[in-house]
Amino acid sequence: MNIAKKIQEKINSFERGNTFTYQDFSIKKEEYSATSKTIERLIKKGKIKRISTGVFYKPKQTVFGELRPNEEKIITPYLFNNGKRIAYITGLLLYNKMGLTTQIPKEISIASREKRIYISKGSIKANAVKSYVEVTDDNYKYLEYLDALKDWKKIPDLDKKSAVEILITKLKEFDKNQSKELLRIALSYPPRVRAFFGALLENTGNKIDLTSLEESLNPLSEYKLGIAKEILPTIEKWNIK
Repeated sequence: MNIAKKIQEKINSFERGNTFTYQDFSIKKEEYSATSKTIERLIKKGKIKRISTGVFYKPKQTVFGELRPNEEKIITPYLFNNGKRIAYITGLLLYNKMGLTTQIPKEISIASREKRIYISKGSIKANAVKSYVEVTDDNYKYLEYLDALKDWKKIPDLDKKSAVEILITKLKEFDKNQSKELLRIALSYPPRVRAFFGALLENTGNKIDLTSLEESLNPLSEYKLGIAKEILPTIEKWNIK
């Protein structure tokens, strides 16, 4: 099978409205030129469109006209490097998806340990945030959860009672091994996050040894998160006010 046909068949398999990059074709170095020419021909025919250098999508037609990929799909290629996840979306957009706020940001925050990722493509703006540990496909969901605890006091329009209920519900979705890994990663976060996580985890009734978490905290420190005991009964043990 020649390269042009191989690329065309691969593109045909992509869902309309989703973004893709050269990395999605698993091409060899010597096939890059032919792949590039094939993609340029398809762009001229209107079969695919370019968002930015090396990022493309298949247009999706609706009764209202062409539908462009949403913000997250446009940003997705920037979260990977050679097929390996190195970043994740955090900040206000994440907390909106989690149900912690109704506000939508003008700029999206992208967290990464090894790379500072900034995007300015038309209406899509993204700024870089430093992650606390290296980001992988296996751990980014844990980092999203812990980021919500880290930014608790910065989340606008936060209903604390509802937010605590959401965080506890999400925490219960992790099995015992996942909760242990979440605890291990939490040790890399600031003390207030560790204390908050300890209070939430203990409130789920999950039988996990929290000794490492407790020992990582100064017993004389207090963490002012504005959470009442009626909302989270376990706060006293963790010096949360």
